[in-house]
Amino acid sequence: MILIPAIDLLDGRVVRLAQGDRARTTVYSDNAGQVLDRFIAAGAKWIHIVDLDGAFAGAPKQLDLVADLVARAHAGGARVEIGGGMRDPATVDRALLSTAADRIVVGTLAVRDPDACAELCARRPDRIIVAADVRDGKVAIAGWLEQSQLDAVELAGAAERWGAAAVLFTDVGRDGLAEGPALAATCEVQRAVNIPVYASGGVSSVADLAACRAVGVRGVVFGRALYEGAFTLEEALTQC
Repeated sequence: MILIPAIDLLDGRVVRLAQGDRARTTVYSDNAGQVLDRFIAAGAKWIHIVDLDGAFAGAPKQLDLVADLVARAHAGGARVEIGGGMRDPATVDRALLSTAADRIVVGTLAVRDPDACAELCARRPDRIIVAADVRDGKVAIAGWLEQSQLDAVELAGAAERWGAAAVLFTDVGRDGLAEGPALAATCEVQRAVNIPVYASGGVSSVADLAACRAVGVRGVVFGRALYEGAFTLEEALTQC
């Protein structure tokens, strides 16, 4: 199981939102580089970076900062996946070029323009992760502000056909609340596809990570529990 600590950026600061709500923001650091350095020192091999300004605006807004963080991560031997406002192939290509990120997370693009997403996955093998951000059983898009009619299993099946590297499954209702991951829902999606499905949202303890590993979850993205000291990244990595 891959463990991927998250750095969510809003106005250059490291934050976490509750259920994706900008009005429910908690700021944890004004120095994203220091946060990343701590993750690398603890042994992280992957870092998940989200440009929340880009997610809300519909286009990346912090690529210079993200590029600096990617460079720091690479210097420390870690790889990086980035997301936030990646809503057309040209934007993805520009972000890959300007930041040197290892993978890009797309969500809205996969729902609104599946043909373009399929072409992107084919052209960028092992570089595209499709996000299935689910609220009330359906995939939410546009910074989680709009609801589609797709469910996560449908989207994951499409992502596998397109050649996506992985699916990132987030239960929006749990995200940032530390109420435990959506194990049953994540496993349902994983059973439907062969590509890895990563869980995100709700992790509150090392026991949650152990439960993910026990049911075959392939990867977990988590943040708030680390920032609030529920456990250390070193402790979390014992569950890999």
